[in-house]
Amino acid sequence: GFKFTVPMLKRALRALVFGDVLMRVLFAVRPYEQVPGSADELCEKWSVKIDKEIAHMTAATYNKYLKQMVKDFDDFPIIEGLTKPKVGVVGEILVKYHPNANNDIVGIIEQEGGEAVVLDLIDFFLYGMYSKEYNYENLSGTWQGMMGNKAAIKVIEFFREPARKALNASTRFSGPHHIEDIAKKAEQLISLGNQCGEGWLLTGEMIELIDSGVPNIVCMQPFACLPNHVTGKGMLKALRAYNPLTNIATIDYDPGASDVNQLNRIKLMMATAHKNLA
Repeated sequence: GFKFTVPMLKRALRALVFGDVLMRVLFAVRPYEQVPGSADELCEKWSVKIDKEIAHMTAATYNKYLKQMVKDFDDFPIIEGLTKPKVGVVGEILVKYHPNANNDIVGIIEQEGGEAVVLDLIDFFLYGMYSKEYNYENLSGTWQGMMGNKAAIKVIEFFREPARKALNASTRFSGPHHIEDIAKKAEQLISLGNQCGEGWLLTGEMIELIDSGVPNIVCMQPFACLPNHVTGKGMLKALRAYNPLTNIATIDYDPGASDVNQLNRIKLMMATAHKNLA
């Protein structure tokens, strides 16, 4: 009984873009806020504002809100001169984004004196779409499937472009990479035929983080998640050869796993991150 309509897809794409931008700017300023809780207050203000208007939002309002949101966080009062180690958060899609699934990894990183960097949710959808070209050329993919997904990528990037422009024009933030750029980075170490789970996107995101000055990474997966053992844990040696300063902690999340063991591994990674920063 659930049917996709064009208006629904437009609202969904705009909501995804707003969410990714809000996550990106919030995590970048919250560790440096002058008044504790003020960054979350600004985030909540924008969440409520967007929630009220997303159903009937025009293109002009969409562009205006993205620019204003980025500007508000760009002007947000922070402790100037304070530097903290940046820590990338990657892994299985649910564990990566849901605080209940990862025991609030972002909060732990911030408590340990770091700045969490979480790449966009939209990239996960683009990864599946971009893979269709490889499938057509090397596997059993169809030409129609490849072209349809290429068109879908263009539509998504059309909605994403105002956010990229606003972020790149800001002082504190930078916009997301295009999916083809992430794929090219991944291809340095892994085949794009790795498409089970997060597949080559996981490796590509870790290289993107390292190249962006974020050598500290927490790679998370549910216990015994085979795809992540291949494209996550399995890439650690290659990533350390790619950049010797790479500092990665792999964490398994499972209802039966020890929280203390997870926390100790994160603390060890953060200790190394602080040492490297000094």
